Amino acid sequence: MKKYYTILHLLLCLEARSQEKHTTPNQDTIHTTLLNEVVVSASRIPENILRSPLSIQKAGRSFFTNSSAPSFFDALENMKGVQMITPSMGFRILNTRGFANTTNVRFTQLVDGMDIQSPHIGSPIGNVLGPSDLDIDNVEIIPGMSSALYGMNTVNGLAQFNSRDPFTSEGLSVQQKTALTHLGDPNTSAKLFSETSLRYVKKISTNWVIRFNGTFTKGYDWIADNYQDINPNANSSTQLLGADNPALNPVNSYGNESSNRKTLTLGGKSYVVARTGYKEIEVTDYSLQNIKADAGIFYHNSRGDKFSYTFRFAVLDNIYQRANRFRLADYFLQQHALSYQSKALQARLYLNNENTGNSYNLRSMAENIDRNYKSDKTWFADYTTGYNQSQQNGTDAVNAHKQARLFADNGRYEPGSSAFNDVLGQLQQINNWDQGAALKVKASFVHAEMQLNLTDSWLGKMKEKTGIELLAGGDHRSYIVIPDGNYFMNPAAGKEGKNIVYGRTGVYLSANRNFFSGKLRLGAAVRGDKNDYYPVLFNPRFTAVYSPSALQSIRISYQGGYRYPILFEAFSNVNSGGVKRVGGLPVMSNGIFENAWLQTSIAAFQSAILKDVNQGGVSRQAAFEKNKELLIKSPYTYIQPEHVQSFDAGYKRGMANGKILLDAEIYINKYRSFIAQANMNVPKTEDPDSIPYYLADNTKQDQYRMWTNSKTSVYQYGGSIGIQWKLNRGYMITAHSSYAKLQKAKGEDGLEDGFNTPEWMAFASVANEKLYKQFGAGISLRWQSRYYWQSFLTNGDVPATTTLDMHISYRFTKMPFRLKLGGSNISNHYYYSILGGPSIGGMYYLTATWGI
Repeated sequence: MKKYYTILHLLLCLEARSQEKHTTPNQDTIHTTLLNEVVVSASRIPENILRSPLSIQKAGRSFFTNSSAPSFFDALENMKGVQMITPSMGFRILNTRGFANTTNVRFTQLVDGMDIQSPHIGSPIGNVLGPSDLDIDNVEIIPGMSSALYGMNTVNGLAQFNSRDPFTSEGLSVQQKTALTHLGDPNTSAKLFSETSLRYVKKISTNWVIRFNGTFTKGYDWIADNYQDINPNANSSTQLLGADNPALNPVNSYGNESSNRKTLTLGGKSYVVARTGYKEIEVTDYSLQNIKADAGIFYHNSRGDKFSYTFRFAVLDNIYQRANRFRLADYFLQQHALSYQSKALQARLYLNNENTGNSYNLRSMAENIDRNYKSDKTWFADYTTGYNQSQQNGTDAVNAHKQARLFADNGRYEPGSSAFNDVLGQLQQINNWDQGAALKVKASFVHAEMQLNLTDSWLGKMKEKTGIELLAGGDHRSYIVIPDGNYFMNPAAGKEGKNIVYGRTGVYLSANRNFFSGKLRLGAAVRGDKNDYYPVLFNPRFTAVYSPSALQSIRISYQGGYRYPILFEAFSNVNSGGVKRVGGLPVMSNGIFENAWLQTSIAAFQSAILKDVNQGGVSRQAAFEKNKELLIKSPYTYIQPEHVQSFDAGYKRGMANGKILLDAEIYINKYRSFIAQANMNVPKTEDPDSIPYYLADNTKQDQYRMWTNSKTSVYQYGGSIGIQWKLNRGYMITAHSSYAKLQKAKGEDGLEDGFNTPEWMAFASVANEKLYKQFGAGISLRWQSRYYWQSFLTNGDVPATTTLDMHISYRFTKMPFRLKLGGSNISNHYYYSILGGPSIGGMYYLTATWGI
């Protein structure tokens, strides 16, 4: 943090000297749009960006035009404090301020004020329901908590995507983007990427407009090819390591996880042996094809009242990552939305609906293809026979294990063969992960909200007398899930076949008042939320913004808020590879927490037994007795809302007569009852004396991955500093850096460690839309430090990455036509955004755009 303070101090000193030398009568006049942006998201009312009570970043069409990123959505990664992770080329995830994951339920993504999340996932699937490059007007991003005004789950941040006003952008626009990917990829040849977008807006009368957008994307997804062994020490007691490890479990190979392993006694020693499994590339189709469209009708009158109906839908085929990796195939999402807005009133009603189509779980697919040709019981028996035969022939242990695997794998389906493809197609439709791999979820949510500006509607005289501005609102959301018998089941007695309904209602009140001739603005907001399974909880917010001049502001805020468990955290009931993932509500998990033992302690217990048997020469019975004290009863219990307290302070200043904007912030967050998952097993016995014996054998215990809460409070702090400099002749220089750190707590239980965020991120760019005549160009450099990634798929360090993007553009003068030639990661240095995710290379594109 000292680096921030030093840089900030130097910049302020330079500006102070600049003001001393160049003071003019009009020094507070804002001459550039850098300081004149209007934002809405921070307070739900229009306000100058300098007067915003929260840290907020805004990117408009000029930002996207000057960016070298392939799309406006990709360009958001270049905004200050924004982290973007890539589980798939078609499924990128936005996040701010830490605790990132591939299902980022703590970050909210709105399009024209409406949530575009997939109901059962609990977060958006990239930008599949969002605007296209042709229809985006601007994006506002609030890093950090916004739950007092936006609801319980907006604790990491919020992104508001605002589409173009159809009343001011009539006409036809077409864009064709063609790119080359996978150059130098050892897994495949170079591939073409294509994205075609169309936007059409037509006024049908003075007051009515229709709008249509459509985008068709086709390509080849990035390939997950990390084959580092997750289980390297399983047989360390017998010195079988690396490729010789018979329990080998590569990151992106499936069917060799814990539920596909067994401890075998061979030649007088105990070995952990895993089934062979398949690589991800062998059990999935990496072809990417997404179709999205929206159609809307819009009305406004002379008073400024607006009404609209919008229908959005998407059909997608790409990869998705959660605790496992999935192939999303024929996945259908839709949204129907009604919206009304007047000077004082805003109201929205919308329905989000999803059908997962022919999607499937890659891990379940791999392990059940293996089990389809030979059951676990038969395979391990054959492995034992093959090993014993090899040893009788004088083969050493290393090669005996290799020959045993060849013997047990006899008849195994070969990837790409007709038999393999037939079985894959069959398992894709079996909605039981003990036998198949299908993901068959149908879910929806209905959301209604209303906001009333009390000052503009009823209390105008009160504002004249007191100066107080009041805003009130409320919303209700109900999730509806059709139980599929695998992913979701209704646990209520007598309702096994009926829909699951999960709802919450919230109301909020916000008050603001100016002091000292408008230089000081104080605000307070409070929100109350009621969930079906929890009592009323409150989210308060207090803010202060001091603006000594029109060119600078200092802001501070405090917020306290809760996060309810999302649908999957509350109601999941999935048996995934022998490990049952169960929602944390009592109605789902009654009796499990009370009888569970920590899986980490069970693993340590089993490892100690192996060591004593193989190296100490003791019997398994004696090893049980010696090491049973390693077993730890699970301390976790039923899930509760997550609580966050956040303090935020920031400073914005315009310099050089408004051509430079400096933006700096610091924040501290405290998390309590952090929602996470814990692995715990329940022995199939109620006899206390028998528990160690049952926990030593994976076949005699039920394995669970439970949604619960961390027992420790953790602190997270960080900050960022950025500068935008608008030079003469159209040059724009942007540079920023951000810092994020998780403070370890004493006695921590480890559940809160999924911080998954680089400690340092930095970005710098230079761009000029009118570099020479009709030519424009830009170059940007993005860097992030090494960081630790923790998930239930794999844990480990993600190496530091540096990517360079460049573009050159040409705008025709006599027709509305523009060409843009560029590349992201132009050095083509393949890197991992997350562990378990794909290897990402360069993308070299040519974009042709016709229209307004």
